[in-house]
Amino acid sequence: MDPPVYDTLILSDVHLGSEMSRARDATRVLKETRFERLILLGDIFADLNFRRLTKEHWKFLGYIRKLSNPKRNVEVVWVEGNHDHGLTDVMSHLVGLRVYQEYVWEYGGLRHVAIHGHQFDRLLANRLRLHYVATLLYLQLQKIDGKRKAFTRLIDRLNTRWLRLSSKVASGALFHARLRKADRIFCGHTHVAMQVERDGIHYYNAGGWVDENPAYITIGRQGVEIHAYRNQPEESSANDPATGDFPGDTELAESLTYGPTGKRRA
Repeated sequence: MDPPVYDTLILSDVHLGSEMSRARDATRVLKETRFERLILLGDIFADLNFRRLTKEHWKFLGYIRKLSNPKRNVEVVWVEGNHDHGLTDVMSHLVGLRVYQEYVWEYGGLRHVAIHGHQFDRLLANRLRLHYVATLLYLQLQKIDGKRKAFTRLIDRLNTRWLRLSSKVASGALFHARLRKADRIFCGHTHVAMQVERDGIHYYNAGGWVDENPAYITIGRQGVEIHAYRNQPEESSANDPATGDFPGDTELAESLTYGPTGKRRA
């Protein structure tokens, strides 16, 4: 039996450039799932330092560029998050994607809204400079943490719980959906996949790809489904199905590093 073809697949918070990014697993999901629209729901990058990107991170970007080819008949939508703020021009030029602050579409007679969710995080909105410094320290901490990144993952979970991010983002998103006359609203930002319904409006969070429980969302005839990613057996790079698929990866890496003018980015 052929796998279902979904109308939309949503991935959020891949954090390319982070030591904890599970870009390889995210790429595998994209390859193994059939869909007509892909929404990258923000924080696809950890920060704007492209020198942090690994081979697997470049493969993820290469596959996104491949999907955006009109011949694939897949609509690829990039919604900006707080970590990849400022990448609009870069992504539009290099990957061929338009970057949105908020994306709205209709499916099955229902109005859907996709927005990263940091807009409903008041602490972040009021302390952008502090957030930037904290991000740099967090990325450095990942370098000295063990292979499993247990300590940094613990900090990520405690930060979400202490700030009550999940409930705050959910409440803000539901209020925003009502203003936008939406039936469903989708966010990321918190790294915690969840679903809430209030007064007939449904809120979904796509989770993230930096911890041991990555998730993604599909929308189709079966409705909205939150999928928990199942770990696959480790394979060597020689057997990795992604290896060698994208001859333009080197060009993409150089373009992101040096920019369209050939001048190296900071």
